Amino acid sequence: MIKKVKGGYQVLSSKGRNMGGPYKTREEALKRLRQVEFFKRQKG
Repeated sequence: MIKKVKGGYQVLSSKGRNMGGPYKTREEALKRLRQVEFFKRQKG
């Protein structure tokens, strides 16, 4: 999930934990979110 905060955009998990940021642009936050999702699938 991407949330707009005072410093820009922040990537949060479904439980609300910080997964990266703040990023200046939404595109940077989206890139990080894709990285998190990709590596989440790598386990197992």
